[in-house]
Amino acid sequence: MEVLIGSHLLAVTLGFFLDQLIGDPPNWPHPVRWIGTYITKLTTAMNKGSKRNAKGFFLLLLVVLPAVLLAALLTVTAYWWHPAAGVAVEAILIAIGLAQKSLCDAALEVAKPLTAGDIKEARVKLSWIVGRDTEGLDESEITRGVVETVSENISDGITAPLFFAFLLGAPGIWLYKAVNTLDSMVGYKDERFSQFGTASAHADDVLNFIPARITGALILILSKNEGGIPLRERFEGWRMDAQKHPSPNSGFLEAATAWQLGVQLGGTNTYKGIVSHRPEFGPNLQKLTSVHINQTLVQLKRASFGVWTLGIIIGGISYVIA
Repeated sequence: MEVLIGSHLLAVTLGFFLDQLIGDPPNWPHPVRWIGTYITKLTTAMNKGSKRNAKGFFLLLLVVLPAVLLAALLTVTAYWWHPAAGVAVEAILIAIGLAQKSLCDAALEVAKPLTAGDIKEARVKLSWIVGRDTEGLDESEITRGVVETVSENISDGITAPLFFAFLLGAPGIWLYKAVNTLDSMVGYKDERFSQFGTASAHADDVLNFIPARITGALILILSKNEGGIPLRERFEGWRMDAQKHPSPNSGFLEAATAWQLGVQLGGTNTYKGIVSHRPEFGPNLQKLTSVHINQTLVQLKRASFGVWTLGIIIGGISYVIA
């Protein structure tokens, strides 16, 4: 048992740092793209007629089970062949499921032209990572788009998959990635997916419940208090603002970022010409500028490292007990 726990912790650690070093090279094949193609084909075949809630549940099973079983098969086979091979394969499967470097790179692609004063280029780069209309946005609104996107994706792309990697190994991280990909593709409340995507959306909410709250708390504890607000007040503001968000989890991330930076997030966005208003979060002590993008990325790195540290500590205790 001690050997298994030790190998697993080593694999998670290697995967965590391998993602930071290499990330997801754009021309390399990626399992999430394969899962997305598979979901598209199943959705075309299944999202029609009656009983769409039931069909959506079967979609969830048809996507999640193969992802988990394949990851488990690869991992178990590698460990059976040799412990070193098992650690290597599990580490690679975990690294592929994390997105710290790619998320940071995407944010910096917007920050660079914005800092240089090239608003037009910054708007174009922002359109690559958000769904909102970016034409006509000024520096503050471009920054808000990046900061909100990074905040929401700290859990989706890094800390939640890392949480499940510690909990269940490579099968755990691909359980999460399959569900999260489903939610991003069919978990909408529009006419097309309001019934068919219900199971996927609920599954994603359940899986993110604990990681989102841990991540939000770590942002407040580990990153710099840019607004100079006392910790108790920041935690209270975080807790109150998080409940305003339509998502049961995303609010805990955006609100933590807003209170830690001393800024305001949320507000009015436009999607294909349709105006949408989200509740505001944070104390609004200063106007958003490109500087806040880099500060948000520091929050991301510290919260991610914090989750990894907690996992190692808990895993180390399990190792000693075993």
